[in-house]
Amino acid sequence: MDSVRMELRENWRFHLGECEDAWYKGYDDGSWRRVMVPHDWSVEAPFSREYSSGTGYLQGGIGWYRITFHLPEEYRGKKISLRFDGVYKNSRVFCNSYYLGKRPNGYVPFSYDISDMVVFGQEENQVSVKVVHDDLADSRWFTGSGITRKVTVCIEEKVHPAEYGCVFRTEQVLEGQGNAGGGVEAARVFVIHEPVNDKKEQVRLGVRTALIDDEGNSAAEFLGETEVGPGKTGRIELSGKVENPALWSPDSPYLYRMKSWYCVNGGEEYLVHEEKVGIRTIAFLPDQGFFLNGENMKIKGVCVHHDGGCLGAAMKAEVWQRRLALLKECGCNAIRCSHNPHMPELYGLCDAMGFLMMDEAFDEWENPKNKWSTGHNVYPPKHQGYYEDFPAWHEADLRAMVRRDRNHPSVILWSIGNEIDYPNDPYCHPMFETMTGNNDANKPEAERQYDSNKPNMERLSVLAAKLSGIVREEDPDRPVTVAAAFPELSSRLGFFDTLSVVGYNYKEHLYEADHRRFPDKTFLGSENSHSDEAWQAVTDHPYICGQFLWTGIDYLGEARGWPVHGSPAGILTTAGFPKPDYARRKALWKTEDAAGRDREETFKDAQGSPESLSAAIWKERDMLSGMDWEEASGQTGYLYQILVHLVDQNGRKVEDDDREVKIQVQGWGELAGIDNGNLGDVTPFSSDYRNTFRGDLAVYVRRTGKGPIRVFVQPSIDGAEGELIEL
Repeated sequence: MDSVRMELRENWRFHLGECEDAWYKGYDDGSWRRVMVPHDWSVEAPFSREYSSGTGYLQGGIGWYRITFHLPEEYRGKKISLRFDGVYKNSRVFCNSYYLGKRPNGYVPFSYDISDMVVFGQEENQVSVKVVHDDLADSRWFTGSGITRKVTVCIEEKVHPAEYGCVFRTEQVLEGQGNAGGGVEAARVFVIHEPVNDKKEQVRLGVRTALIDDEGNSAAEFLGETEVGPGKTGRIELSGKVENPALWSPDSPYLYRMKSWYCVNGGEEYLVHEEKVGIRTIAFLPDQGFFLNGENMKIKGVCVHHDGGCLGAAMKAEVWQRRLALLKECGCNAIRCSHNPHMPELYGLCDAMGFLMMDEAFDEWENPKNKWSTGHNVYPPKHQGYYEDFPAWHEADLRAMVRRDRNHPSVILWSIGNEIDYPNDPYCHPMFETMTGNNDANKPEAERQYDSNKPNMERLSVLAAKLSGIVREEDPDRPVTVAAAFPELSSRLGFFDTLSVVGYNYKEHLYEADHRRFPDKTFLGSENSHSDEAWQAVTDHPYICGQFLWTGIDYLGEARGWPVHGSPAGILTTAGFPKPDYARRKALWKTEDAAGRDREETFKDAQGSPESLSAAIWKERDMLSGMDWEEASGQTGYLYQILVHLVDQNGRKVEDDDREVKIQVQGWGELAGIDNGNLGDVTPFSSDYRNTFRGDLAVYVRRTGKGPIRVFVQPSIDGAEGELIEL
């Protein structure tokens, strides 16, 4: 039987608060609220100063989720697993009253084998998930709370691939006179399979993998055979050439569909895996910078956090697609996943839309960083967070990220940590009596001084070597990096020894000297300001690979103080509208279009008060599935994005006379959120009204079933009738 993926999206029951008996299959959850997954309960509550400024003044707590589903009799005897893309955080999972396990990390995927717990036919299966997020100062940015990413039931034969156990690698691109790849004759590729035999006897396994082009033709086929013992995991490596390949790049993000089949003991062949992959080569050269497919290019990147403004951590691919399209338009070609693995759909979009990616695992290791609860850098800090789980879970969490993402052509770098070497936070060293970091404006003098009772920064070199080794075991192809905060010290203690590429945060003034100090290392700006000088430091030095702007999009958390509940560092607002710096960044990065202007420029200079509003639905082909907008938007759970502007009598946007807009949704949809991008507006995200901000508003409507949806958009403007949008 071909492998089956069944997404558990609808009909979850949710209860906010402890409910000790909710693990029990027979528990009556009829009074619980119905929700769709992904779900984030933090953004459903009002903002409050009692919560942490670092995580956006939004609540956490304890939550329970329950769902029932059926499995047909034909699945009896198969390997059945329950897979979570991410639960924030400290999840405990039960199936049919059986406890499966826990996962502290809220950003990595995990799964459980439920083959022996499930029932079939008319009997119901029941899953309960407890989520514990009661340490609200556990992060320096908004995390969200709940089952914030996709949940899937996977049904496979007893002989099946290990999780993320089908690996695609490009070893070499051969130049020649081929036409499909623009002068590329062939590419040598590897397909590695890790088959698991859950049978009680040894099997003879045949493996076939095909690469299928975008016209449906087979571009290459790989065959192999191996023996796998009972209860064992095998390994088989297939290799060969793809003739005249189309190469993947940001300008031409060509993807092949990789499909793999197993055949056990000469029996019937069945499909075990399907995924999009790209053929490309990367190189980081110490004196010349970054090369993609043999061509030198500068990385024009932005850092992004995972939240979607009013949507919180329950993000959707369609929202990311609109954001990425805007970033692409201003010349951006790379994304840094700060400072944790993001939802898997984002990586698929970067593959399809042409973005390079720096994948990042951790923001702290063994010891806690300062976490702000009453305003950014407002003392005293709190010290909650992932460090509590790092010793026991770092290896599993790091392997989960690399294994999940190693087939994406967009991913070019693995970052094992962000600003782990931040001075005195908490690591320090007697080599520096006084150390100041880039966010130390309000740090007390005593906190800047060397303290022998704090952790010694030499420890970081030991941990960096260990983490780098774990990454290379899972992926020997891509380089390992960090985003260094205080290389003035850490670089002298062996912190860079096991890294191929070194990322500097706001340390452009060290580029020349450190390039000479470390002639075998390649450097890039892993986090940079918006200044012209920061970009000039990249263009003036060929050995600097590029930069990652802090940030591409405003984000919740890391707030300066009430009522501001987020960071305004982006060139886009949380609502996905361009800010004034957007056009300037476009002129810097997209020099061939330097005269281009921000798409919002056409609305500038409006006179008088708003007369009405314009409301338009964002419509684009689904870049992940390839479906057109009409088909994609008809699926339950789809998020419609309605972009609202206040306009004057001439149809020009009015930016300086904001008005309240009320939203009403009828039919087979529900209001998922309203965002204006104003980080000082503490109107609850769950409200059905909100003021525009600089004339803009983004309205999100979720489809709840098949049928018509009517959305009424009513501004508080005398005489304005509002708009009716039918979906």
